[in-house]
Amino acid sequence: MAKIKDEKQYQVILKRVEELMNIVKEDTPPNNPDFVELDLLADLAEEYEMEHYPVGQPTLSEVLKLRMYEMQLTQKSMAELLGVSAPRVSDYLTGKSQPTFSIAKKMHRNLNIDANLILA
Repeated sequence: MAKIKDEKQYQVILKRVEELMNIVKEDTPPNNPDFVELDLLADLAEEYEMEHYPVGQPTLSEVLKLRMYEMQLTQKSMAELLGVSAPRVSDYLTGKSQPTFSIAKKMHRNLNIDANLILA
């Protein structure tokens, strides 16, 4: 299979993918030439991105902040949900402290955070 050779080629492909996304609709048949081209170019772009722009695993702090936003929690309300003090939540948010196993379980259950991420 072909590979994208450099950033310039990647940018050209992204532009073409954008053009094709305006042409290909949900009801476009999979054997349509535009559909096939979009599918192939999207795969090429994805492969290039995975190699040159890898997305790392988020930190526990980042996930906790996101979950606070999503659930509209304050540090105080998160502390109550986890059964810890607000300063302890602050320590988790800044990365100064890691949760104990029992708190990690509460984070998993009450905040729906992947246990692998908490224990990483």
